[in-house]
Amino acid sequence: MRFPAAATPPHIVTLILLTAGTTVTLNMFLPSLAHIAERFGVSYGAAGWLVSGYLGVTALLQLLIGPLSDRFGRRPVLLTCLCVFLVASVGCFTAQSFETLLAFRLLQGAMIAGSALSPAIVRDLLPPEQAASRIGYIATAMAVGPILGPSIGGLLDEGFGWRASFAVYALIAAGLIGLVWRDLGETNTTRSADFGKQFREYPELLRSRRFWGCALCMAFSVGGFFAFIAGAPLIAREALGLSPAELGIALGSITTGFASGAFLSGRYAGRVGLTGMMMLGRCTACAGIAAGLGLALAGHVSVISVFGATIFVGVGNGLTMPSANAGAVSVRPRLAGSAAGLAGALNVGGGAAITAGVTAAISRDPRVSVLLGLMLALCLAGLAAAFYVRWVDRREAATGGRALGMDGRPG
Repeated sequence: MRFPAAATPPHIVTLILLTAGTTVTLNMFLPSLAHIAERFGVSYGAAGWLVSGYLGVTALLQLLIGPLSDRFGRRPVLLTCLCVFLVASVGCFTAQSFETLLAFRLLQGAMIAGSALSPAIVRDLLPPEQAASRIGYIATAMAVGPILGPSIGGLLDEGFGWRASFAVYALIAAGLIGLVWRDLGETNTTRSADFGKQFREYPELLRSRRFWGCALCMAFSVGGFFAFIAGAPLIAREALGLSPAELGIALGSITTGFASGAFLSGRYAGRVGLTGMMMLGRCTACAGIAAGLGLALAGHVSVISVFGATIFVGVGNGLTMPSANAGAVSVRPRLAGSAAGLAGALNVGGGAAITAGVTAAISRDPRVSVLLGLMLALCLAGLAAAFYVRWVDRREAATGGRALGMDGRPG
């Protein structure tokens, strides 16, 4: 039986599965952390390196994966990373020491290629505003991953032990390799001739004010989510008296909001324009958190007021992220992969720093107003970045710059 390689662009389902696979790789095994620590006789803090170390590696890998895909193509880089992920998953499943498990877990970071390169692949195929719409639909579907991943992992751990999640990771890797081989033909038709020429073009990307505006808008938007994840568990226990099961349901609020916003982005990004959608998303997030903060300062704290406010952050992120992502990778189409990788690294690295800062702040002062105040600050910073992109578009349009607005309209 022959399995011919794909020669045509991928279906959207393939990009959804590649993107969702990255999320599931991060969170599906989380319910097993305590059992892993017990099995290998390490502290829970040490076991936490399976998460924080993974995030650090993915941040660094995105800086390499993007440029490699600009030079050699999206398809070979994706296939190579998926093969590394397969080997790493088998290594985690068979590990007999914590050090071996950690080493292979870090190698699993290669799966980040799925979410890092999907926006670049979309941008290879579509103009910016259509790319934002397609990315929005991808984000809508992949938002299911953060909700289902831990639930599935918990069932696997309970029924088969902590190694079961890594066995499933290996099966996911094998399935994705077959899917990419059959369905994802090369989309990068303007590959760099050599790394020297490619890196000589890098300053053009790094000097782009529009790129940095879009990338920072994404980073601050994701930062609001990381702040919520870092502070919500302690706030839920200290201020709201929620049980772990109730907290699990409440934590899904921001992800549900994100899926809704991403769906709306898919519907309307082409009409509103990229910068308009970014500003709409940031205003939505700011308005929701500001309302929740106002209620908290007035002494009205409840599950509805807190998690109702954070739903707006999710909706705002869903509206913002596809357009900001499309804007970042559209600044220099020849370097779309590099732009996607750099923006992704900023998101992960910034998220790690924000998580540490928020955790420290909430540990000292576990009040709802503190958490919502920090989230509002991040939302406002994202709004400022969106306004900056709007200003850049108008300035270039007024001065006859090389590019008009990212949406094809002058500001």
